Amino acid sequence: MIGMHEASPSVTTQTTEQRLRVIDSHTGGEPTRLIIAGGPALTGSFDDQITAFQSQHDRLRVALCTEPRASEICVGGLLIPPTDSHLTAGVLFFNHVGYLGMCGHGTIGLVTTLAWLGRIAPGTHRIETPVGIVSAELHTDGRVSVTNVPSYRYAHRVSVRVPGYGMVTGDVAWGGNWFFICEDHGRTLDRSHLQTLVAFSVDLRQALTNSGITGAQGAPIDHIELLGPAGAGCDAKNFVLCPGNVYDRSACGTGTSARLACLVAEGRWTAGKRYRVQSIIGSVFEGTVRQINGEVIPTITGQAWVTADSTLILNQSDPYCFGLT
Repeated sequence: MIGMHEASPSVTTQTTEQRLRVIDSHTGGEPTRLIIAGGPALTGSFDDQITAFQSQHDRLRVALCTEPRASEICVGGLLIPPTDSHLTAGVLFFNHVGYLGMCGHGTIGLVTTLAWLGRIAPGTHRIETPVGIVSAELHTDGRVSVTNVPSYRYAHRVSVRVPGYGMVTGDVAWGGNWFFICEDHGRTLDRSHLQTLVAFSVDLRQALTNSGITGAQGAPIDHIELLGPAGAGCDAKNFVLCPGNVYDRSACGTGTSARLACLVAEGRWTAGKRYRVQSIIGSVFEGTVRQINGEVIPTITGQAWVTADSTLILNQSDPYCFGLT
């Protein structure tokens, strides 16, 4: 079992200064920053620790994922001791605007980071997240296969009028986060069109909110996934807008999980068949599904690389210590 406090404790050089050791990685171009040491001493159950971090230490999220230490594309992660000693780790993912239920690229980054630190070896590792336990297989070649929480299509062919664009139709699906998955968007999925893709997806998400279109139990749909044709060797290309109006550089693990659930629901995909999806920058995830007791269980494979081992210094006399706002 791996917890944040297994590493060296926080180093304090003066009363107003805190130091955090973080490991940065990227998965298919999408960054992850994991707190390894120096974070708050949390106690209680897994859920209690998440609640305490969110309510009492939220400014650490802002410090890690926003200027002046980072940019809005950074996804942060906090290692939390899991509730079961047979689990490898627990993790809470977050970004510059809030918290994520699950993060596919971040889980790949987490496993790669733990391997780089020498804390785990190739094999299967079970990880606790706010939406459930996932398993991740670290392969000997460095790739990681994440078997996600059960994913499903919640609503089929939902239409919404987007001001300035007209009617748009797509599926609402769960893959660890809530997605609106759309093929009839009429946009060109190319890096040269990033500004228009972001603007369209922001307006589409707002139209869903204004129209009262949600996930299960009124959960807000905070991710938009646009699909289009891909290059040779891939089944699709995607553009994913994440919370905070930033786009995913990777092919999005939870989005790919949600898409596979929709394909299975339509009878267009079968267990064991490989799905290759290309991100807007060209990086690729591979996905497969299996069905257990009627539930769709996706597995997403990708690779991450460690990019930095750093000490962040948080000095409370700095007016921008916890972000620019």
